[in-house]
Formats: sequence, C-alpha cells, structure tokens
Amino acid sequence: MGDIQAVLSALDVFSRAPDKVSLERANTWLQDFQHSPDAWATCNILLLTPDVPPAAKIFAAQTFRAKVTYDLHQVDPANLPSFRDTLIAALERHHAGPRTIIVQLCLAIAGLALQFPSWTNAVQSMIDSFGRNPATVPTLLQFLTILPEEVTNNHKIPITDDEYRERAAYLLTANSKQVLELLSMYIQAAGVTHAVQAQVFDCLKSWLVAGEVSATDLAKTPLFAYSFEALASEDLFDSAVDVICEIIHETQELDENMPAIELVVPRLIALKLQLVAQRDDAEKIRGYARIFSEAGETYRILLIQHPETFFPIVEAIGECSAYPDLDIVPITFPFWMRLAQTIGKKSTISPLFMDAYRSLMQVIITHLHFPPDSASLSGQEAEDFRSFRHVMGDTLKDCCHVLQTNTCLLAAYQMITTALSRGPEAISWQEIEAPLFAMRSMGAEIDSSDSEAVPKIMELIPSLPNHPRVRYAALLIISRYTEWVNSHPDYIGAQLQYISAGFEYQDAEVCGAAGQALKYLCQDCKQHLVEFLPQLHTFLTSTGAKLVQDDRLQVYEAIAFVISAMPMARAAESLRTFSVDILAQIHAVTIKPTVISKEELQNVSDGLENLEVMLHVIQGFGEVLPPACQTSCEEAWTVLSAFIAKYGADYSIAERTTRVLRHGISLFGDSALPVVPSVIARMSFAFEATGYPSYLWIAGKTMHRYGNEEDADLRGSFQEIYERSTNSVVALLQSKQPGDIPDVLEDYLRMLNSMVPAAPDIFFQSSAFPLAFRTAMAALTLVHTDIIFASLDLFLLILTHDCLNPAPSAPPPPKFPIYASVIQAAMEKDGFQFMTYLLNGLVGDFPEDATSCVVSIFRAVSWIWGQQLLSWLPAVLQQLPASAAPQEARAQFLSDVSRSVSEKQYDKTKYAILALNRASRKARERRRAGALDR
Repeated sequence: MGDIQAVLSALDVFSRAPDKVSLERANTWLQDFQHSPDAWATCNILLLTPDVPPAAKIFAAQTFRAKVTYDLHQVDPANLPSFRDTLIAALERHHAGPRTIIVQLCLAIAGLALQFPSWTNAVQSMIDSFGRNPATVPTLLQFLTILPEEVTNNHKIPITDDEYRERAAYLLTANSKQVLELLSMYIQAAGVTHAVQAQVFDCLKSWLVAGEVSATDLAKTPLFAYSFEALASEDLFDSAVDVICEIIHETQELDENMPAIELVVPRLIALKLQLVAQRDDAEKIRGYARIFSEAGETYRILLIQHPETFFPIVEAIGECSAYPDLDIVPITFPFWMRLAQTIGKKSTISPLFMDAYRSLMQVIITHLHFPPDSASLSGQEAEDFRSFRHVMGDTLKDCCHVLQTNTCLLAAYQMITTALSRGPEAISWQEIEAPLFAMRSMGAEIDSSDSEAVPKIMELIPSLPNHPRVRYAALLIISRYTEWVNSHPDYIGAQLQYISAGFEYQDAEVCGAAGQALKYLCQDCKQHLVEFLPQLHTFLTSTGAKLVQDDRLQVYEAIAFVISAMPMARAAESLRTFSVDILAQIHAVTIKPTVISKEELQNVSDGLENLEVMLHVIQGFGEVLPPACQTSCEEAWTVLSAFIAKYGADYSIAERTTRVLRHGISLFGDSALPVVPSVIARMSFAFEATGYPSYLWIAGKTMHRYGNEEDADLRGSFQEIYERSTNSVVALLQSKQPGDIPDVLEDYLRMLNSMVPAAPDIFFQSSAFPLAFRTAMAALTLVHTDIIFASLDLFLLILTHDCLNPAPSAPPPPKFPIYASVIQAAMEKDGFQFMTYLLNGLVGDFPEDATSCVVSIFRAVSWIWGQQLLSWLPAVLQQLPASAAPQEARAQFLSDVSRSVSEKQYDKTKYAILALNRASRKARERRRAGALDR
C-alpha cells in the first residue's frame, strides 16, 4: 500500500496547483515510479479499486501504456497472458469512460499485441470480448481505430523490422476483411446512433490511412455508399468527408482501381449541386472543397485525358476557389499548381482548361482586393490578409504556366485601363491596386525580351492615380521588373523619376517601396546607371536627410551597386567621395567640445550603418589598392579610433563601428597591416572598459585574417588582448552567471579559436591559459548551441594538439614540450570537472550535432589521460541525473570505457559515447511523453 499512497500523494500535488518546485518534484517522482518494476502491480490495483480518484486511474492507464512501450522486458514471458487478461479486464471495467482511460488502455493492448507473437488472435479476441454487447461496441471501435495507428506509428517499441512486418501482417492485413465486414454491420445496425456511426467512420479512416483496406474491397460494402449518403447528416458530415477523401486517395493507383473510380466519380459529380445548395454554410463548403480538391489531385491525369467525363470536377474546384471565405480558398491551390505543372508538359491542351485558368485568374485578382474599408481589418487580420495575398500570387504564377505570362499580364493591364476609362471619380483605389499586385506576383515569370505586355505596363505606371496604395504597388512592380529594365535601358530615366517622387510621400510604406525599387534597379541595371551616379549623389545630399534611416540605407546600398560596376580606379574615387562625407560627420562629432545629443549620436550611428552597407556590397578592389585608397586606411582608422575612444561606451556605436571595421579588413587586406596593432589595442581597452562582446568579435576576425604575420607589434597586441580580455571575462564571471553574459562568452571563445592555430605560443605560454581553460568549461553549462560548439571546438584544438602526441612521426618543434606541460597541468587540476561538464552536456542540453565533437574529445582524453579518466568516471557518472542517464546505461558506459582503455582500443570509446547518448535520448523522450500525458 505504500506505493499506492505515494502515487496518490504525488498526484494530489497537481490538483492543488502549488509552487513550481513542488510540481517538478512530484512530476519527477511519478516519472521515476513509472520506470520501476513495482509500477505494474501498483497500477493494476489503482485501476481495479473502485474508490480511487479518477486522476489516479488515468495515471495508472498512462503508466501501463508507457511500460508496454518501454519496459515489457520487465515482465516474465510466462506472465504475458495474465497481463493481457489484466488489461482487457481493466478495459471492460472502464468501458463507460473516462475516454482517456479507454484510449490509454487500448494503446497498451495494441502495443502488447505487437510484442506478443503467441497472441495470434488478438483482433478476434477483442471482437469476442467487446463486439457483442452494444454497450461495449464503442470500446471495440476505439481499439480498432487505435490499432493501425499504433502499429504504424509507434516506432519506440523495441522490435526488429522483421518482427514488425510479421506482427503487422498478423494484426492488420490478416484481419482487414473481417474488420470491413464488422464496420459494415455496425454502420447499419438497428438502433445505431450517430455517435457510433461516427466512430465507424473514424475506424474505417484509420484502416484506410494504414493502407490495410483497399478502395476496391470497400466499394463492395455498404460503407461505400453510406459514406456519401452521410454527407446529408449534420452529425456525420465531417467524418464522412474524412473517409471520402481517404477513399479517393486510396485510388491513386489509377489502373488498379478503375472499377472503384467509376463508382466514385458519378457520386462526386452529383455532389457539385451541393456547392449551390449549401452556399451559406462555410463549413459544408470547406468539406466539399477538400473532397473535390483531393479528387482533382488524385485524378489529374484522367482530367486531362478525358475532360468530357472529368471536367465537372475542375468546375467544382473552380467554384470552391471563387468562394468568398478566404480560409477555404487555399484548399484548392495545390490542385491548380499540380495541374498547371502537368499541363505544362503537354503539347496540346483542351480549351476547357484554358478557360478554367482564365476564370481562376479573374477570381484570384478579385480575392486580392482589399476591403472597401481597410481600416475595418484589425492589425492581425491585415497582416494575415497581406500574407495570404502572396500565397494567391503563387497561384497566379500557375495561371501564367498554362496561359502564358503575356496573356495574364495583358488581362491584368486591361482591368486597370478599363477602370481608368471610367474616370477618377468612378473608381476605387482597390480596383487599380489588386491588378497591380497581380502584375507584381507574375513578374517572376516574365521574359526579359518581352516587347508586348511589359512596355505597356511601364508606360501605364506614370499615369496611375496618385494614391499611396497605388504608388506603393507600382513601385514594387518596378522592383520586380528590373531585370527586364536592364534589357530595355531606355526606361531607366523615367523609372528613376518615378522612384524619386516616391520618396516625397509622407507614407512610410511608399518611401520603403521607393528605396527597394531603387536598390533593385541599381543592382540589376548597375552598368547602365553609372552615368546617373552624380544625380544619385545630388539626390542623397538634397533629400537624404529627410528620409528615415531604413530608406536612406537602401539608397546607399543602391549607390554601392552602381559603384561596384565601375572601373576600379573610378569606383575607388566614388567610394571615397561617399565615405569621406560619412567620416567627416563622425570626425565633427568626435572633436565637438560639448556633449552631443542622443539624436546626433544616432545620426552618426546611421552614417556608420550606411558606410557598412556600401562596403558590404563593394567588398574590395583586389590585392593592389587603387590610388584613391592608398592613404584611406590610416585616415579612416584615425577618425574611427578617436571616435571609439570617446563614444565606444555606447552599445550601438560599438556594434556599428566594429561591423565597419570588419568590412574594412576585407577592403584593405594586407594594406591595413600598419594599423592592425593599433586596432587590436583599441579593441582591448574598449572591451576592458565596457565588456561589450563586439570588441572581442572584431579582434577574433582580425586574428583570423592576420594571425600568420610575424610582425612583433602585431603579436604583442594579440597577447595583450588575450590576457586583458581573459582577466576581464573572469572578473565578470565572479559577479555574474555564464548565462548572464552569453554573447561575451561566445565572442571570447571564437577569438581564442582564431588564436590557437595562428599563435599557439602566445595562447599556451601565457599565464592566461589556465583561466581561459576554466572559462571555456563554464561555457559548457549554457543551453546555447553556438556557445557550446565554440567551447567544444576550443577543447578539440587544445586536447588534440600535436604537442600531446606521444609518438610523433618527426622531431617536434622545441616549444611543444612547454605546450604539453601546460595542458597537462590544466587537466590535472580541472580534468574531473571538465569531464563532469562534458558528460552532463552529452546526456543533457548539448545539441545532437555536438556528439561527434564529444567523441573526438573523449577519445583524446582516454588516450592521453586514460588512467586518470578511469579514476574520474565513477564519481562523474554517479552525479549524472538519473532522469537523463539510467543506472544500467551508466554502468555499461563505465564498463565499455574501462575495456577500451585497458585494451588500448581508444577508438572504441566512440561506441561507448554513442550508446550513452542513445540511452539518454530515449530516457528523455520517455519523460517528455509522460509530462505531455499528464
């Protein structure tokens, strides 16, 4: 009785909703209990004792299901028949509910049947036990519904593939005809309720989905006709839709299922009338849309080969596409896409399909219309509608595949010109905007050599109404058509004028669209825009200050694309022109004697962002700098260094400045070497003063680029930032937890990862090394993928370094013994704690991809420190959480590692790590499943 009372007490915690710690403690206890062999008997008593609370009975049923899945090996095979009888008896006792208990017990029985080969008549015995009493028939139907799902989907049950195939054939295939007969009997039994009929349909669907009932066999039973007749019932409609969709899906092997298809199609065509009769019932239309769309996709080839018979299905899908409820419309889209793909491969096509896609195009453009009062849409509704418009745009591309892009573009063009002909007072902006959006969506399909539709559109754009939504849509058309414009450069002047006017709008979205249009125009037409660069510079100096930063940034990016198309010398001069403007602004702020305002500082930050995007686009000029750049590096660094010294304590300034420096490394390459030591020194002091990780990030990038240089000043700067930053990070960790400074740890570790290959002498011989080692260990405790990998990568570099090779193939460099002794000392001092962190992470929160790193590290440790490892492991394994590393898995791991070390088969530690990881993952999945069931 002790276990029973303990279970009841633990479950009672959940009913009282106490503090989180109590909940977690109770949950952990219950999960541990579920693992124990005593749970079998305790749960049996809980289920069979009348006055036990419902929550305890549900827990007992869930436990049986979990133990059948994971722990059936705990039951003596000789006791399996009595255990089976226990489950069936419990199901009989609870046949009236609660449903949760019925479902869990059915899952347990299904899982047992899959692992109990001598129970050869499992389905028949369940039919015998539950199928003859009307009160227990729902329980039988629940079991028969669950059985195919559990057999097909529960991959956690520990049986081999061969055993699975054999048992699946026994349980499902051998019983499919009997189940079909049983369901046929129940669906039309005297006095049968709609609830039982719905269960019959659910069960039939389950066997259809599992592929155990063929459409041909089903068509010979009353179930087939009743599935369609049940659509007239409010109570059975949804279940009938599910079954009909599965019946259609099961006929996808057309030749084999033609007799069934010949029965299905007339019934489908007869349903077409319901689209009118049920037009006011959106849920009914949703169901019919699912049925017709499934039929359209499944019978796609037959539609094309025999349109005279099958085209009514296409018409029905078209009616569903035209339905005003936009939650229903997308059900039809996969059909139109796949049909268009199939039609595209045919040399000839029935005019019926051409007409269908013309109608579809008109329907989609109608759906694209914003409501007359757009303000009536809530924020989320407006966002959802905008997102859905892009989905509808993809369907317009399907129309292009069938009708040809020009035809579709001209149809949209005609809608606009027809509307415009009525005069400005007689049209709404929605009538213009929706076809414009359609043109934009179809832009990906246009031919850059087109001389029919696109010129008309380009000539139409300047004459469109001056409404913000119309201007926005037209600007985005320009963005999409820039590749065509590149082949027709005569249009560039007019495009630039229209885009420039867009920046004058007060509407933020219009300005953003203008920036996007300018960016893509300059990106795709950069060769043609070189002559317009002075005009763009004038625009920037005159209008740029009026733009919000996002729009100004797009202008700078656009200009950078044009510069990138220039000859190198001229490009360098142009880049210098724009860069000097920005650097002058930074210098002016730096030398200002008074404290500047937040607005002034933000303007400088924006300027740095603009410079960054230009450098990102232009990249560099190769190994030899053009004359215009010869002195630029020193000049730029003089400005930036003074600026960081004064304002580098501002976080956004630190981020912006270091990103500019990153692109400066790419631009100047080796030419930057004279200033690199100064850059590193500035980063060192800036990090020490602020703790901002971006200063370590750029130091790491600089080490990676220039680490192989032998310059004494440069290497001195590496050592200085290594030692200063290590001391700073250690100081931070004395007052903060690793989780409080994840960005700092990540960039610190990445800097060290750049240092080890480039400057191992500095890394290993510095007094900072032991501190760096322990800092990397602390990083292993974080639940943060990038940081864990940065730390593991560093330990790989350290623990697999050539200096540790006991049998080198050639005489080692003179400093290798020094490196080795330093690493040895760190492992002697911190090895136990390091292995604790490593194995805790392996069975805990390390990402799955980290396992290979752990294997490599563990192999190195077992090779160099084998005996120490064996002395550490018992205590390390003892403190691993039982919830993540079961006792038997820990014992097996220790045994496997001990054997590999004693036999000097160090590569075999890989299999020990993988086995522990698998066992841990399985234990965690089980606990997660238990927590979800609760």
